[in-house]
Amino acid sequence: MESFGQVLLYLIIALVVIVGIVAVIRAVRIVPQSVALVVERLGRYSKTLDPGLHVLVPFVDRVRAGVDLREQVVSFPPQPVITSDNLVVEIDTVIYFQVTDAKSAVYEIANYITAIEQLTVTTLRNVIGSMDLEQTLTSRDQINGQLRGVLDEATGRWGIRVNRVELKSIEPPPSIQGAMEQQMRAERDRRAAILTAEGIKQSAILTAEGEKQSAILTAEGDAQSQILRAEGESRAIIQVFEAIHRGNADSKLLAYQYLQMLPQIAKGDSNTTWVIPTEFTAALGSIAKGFGGTPGTPGIPDDSPHDDGPSSGGPRTSVLDKPLLQDPGEALAEAQRQAEAAVADATSAGTRSGEPFDPGHERGQRPGGGSTPPPPVPPAPPAG
Repeated sequence: MESFGQVLLYLIIALVVIVGIVAVIRAVRIVPQSVALVVERLGRYSKTLDPGLHVLVPFVDRVRAGVDLREQVVSFPPQPVITSDNLVVEIDTVIYFQVTDAKSAVYEIANYITAIEQLTVTTLRNVIGSMDLEQTLTSRDQINGQLRGVLDEATGRWGIRVNRVELKSIEPPPSIQGAMEQQMRAERDRRAAILTAEGIKQSAILTAEGEKQSAILTAEGDAQSQILRAEGESRAIIQVFEAIHRGNADSKLLAYQYLQMLPQIAKGDSNTTWVIPTEFTAALGSIAKGFGGTPGTPGIPDDSPHDDGPSSGGPRTSVLDKPLLQDPGEALAEAQRQAEAAVADATSAGTRSGEPFDPGHERGQRPGGGSTPPPPVPPAPPAG
């Protein structure tokens, strides 16, 4: 019996020790950071334990729940929502919330996560139901603001603050997606066509400006070239007339030059008639005389004393002693006077040769007594 009593005593002592250890473990609580413990005493709310070391009354105080005070992120599955234009879109939402009152989160709502999800779905359907598809796709910020306002107001009494509500995705029906892609493609093509047209327009403007500047420069160059060419021809004509007067040209030379210019009159494919002036016989006579022809032959003038040409023995003034003619008009008038003298010389030569002299034929007189103007003076040969 004595041994049995000792064993029982040991058992009681061990039981007391175990109960004491359990009581100490249950009485001492270490609360981590960002966690709140809701404590009940005898089934009623007693207090909320903040982070740190706390001692509870064993078997009297009981921890009802631990609440995480950090901001939490909850993503809800896609929810079908009908827009105002009767299109069903699926919207994924993400909610950022934080528990601010552990007691209210434990005693005011049974499961605040589920409550927030259902409240988000109903609020989202109310907001999207008043918008069409275009507004839904382009008004995310407006939808987020309305959702956050409604959820924050509803969850405030639960001890929860909703910080952000984001629409993760909005998925319209596949047929609507195809139509939207075609619309966007057409819009992109329109913008590309506009940009291409603007580029072509700018290119055409620049090209036209370049051609304008080129045409202006070309015209200026042509004008300068024509001016310089005209000045050169004017100097050449003056120099030719000066050379003729310096060489003391006689009627033979003028007649020969005149004869050289006759083929130029008939030159050309369209000319079918060659007009021979009445002075042609006199011109041939002067040329024949210049190449050694016998005086007295018809058409060849003789060297009579009354001839005022270069063969006369009378004194003459050298052209070299005269000043140079700088005005082409004066040179042309002088050439006309010399041509008239040559015609008179040729006419007198034909009379002396014994041929009947017909004033109407040689001088180009009309039957009525009038006379035709003298023939044009042949142009001077080009300057060497």
